Amino acid sequence: MESNLLRVFLAVAQKKSITLGAKKLKVTQTNVTLRIKQLEKNLGYKLFHRVPKGIILTKEGETLLPLASEIIKKLEEAQKVMKNVKVQNSLIIASTFSNASMRLIPFLQKLHLDYPSLQLELITDNTIPITQLLLDYKVDIGFINHEPTNKELMVLNTFNNELLLIEPKKEITNNTILAHEQTCAFYGGMKKYYEHIKNVDYETIEIADFEVILACVELGMGKTLLPKSIVKKFGYLSKLKTTAIDPNIVNVSTCMVCRKDNEPKNSKYLKKLVL
Repeated sequence: MESNLLRVFLAVAQKKSITLGAKKLKVTQTNVTLRIKQLEKNLGYKLFHRVPKGIILTKEGETLLPLASEIIKKLEEAQKVMKNVKVQNSLIIASTFSNASMRLIPFLQKLHLDYPSLQLELITDNTIPITQLLLDYKVDIGFINHEPTNKELMVLNTFNNELLLIEPKKEITNNTILAHEQTCAFYGGMKKYYEHIKNVDYETIEIADFEVILACVELGMGKTLLPKSIVKKFGYLSKLKTTAIDPNIVNVSTCMVCRKDNEPKNSKYLKKLVL
């Protein structure tokens, strides 16, 4: 059953006149009459009685009226929604713990300012599980600490991290690496730095909190490599010995990524965003 036939039926039923129904639809009276006959043929029932002052609904027409009205209402709602489908109404964001410490708050503040009606959902995890969430269509964008290797993903934006070698001010003899976890990109950067300076004799202690890591460095328990912004955030720049790492030796950028086939509708905005 064509929706246009139901629209004609509704117009005639509401106006109780084929002539007035035709005027409402801005079509000819003949066109309306033909469409009513077509609908009646499709249904197998007569829908209107002709009377001197116009038309009235048959019992079958009265049965169809609320059903037709509901169908047309749903169609109009669907059309309205689909017209606005290009607008980003919600955004599910996954972020590494390090990025959450560095730039997630200013990112959310800018989003709220520029898209006040945008509904946000946040997930914090590590790069590997975030990558899987993206691949499974569970999140819209993810902040990970390197360029994605999976061909299904694309980079929307890249944020550079100024990396520092963090040591206690008092000289220590141990080469212990204090790491957020084994899969942390900054732990990988620290190992790469040790390889660069030919240091292969070290142990690793995992501590799942950046502030605690910095406190442990201050106590002389080991060394770490972290972005300057994290060290500054927790107030340890003046408490520890810091050495800037040449990006040609170690470079860990944070990338905002998404699936190639699930690019956010506000991706142009995201690609130009400066944090």
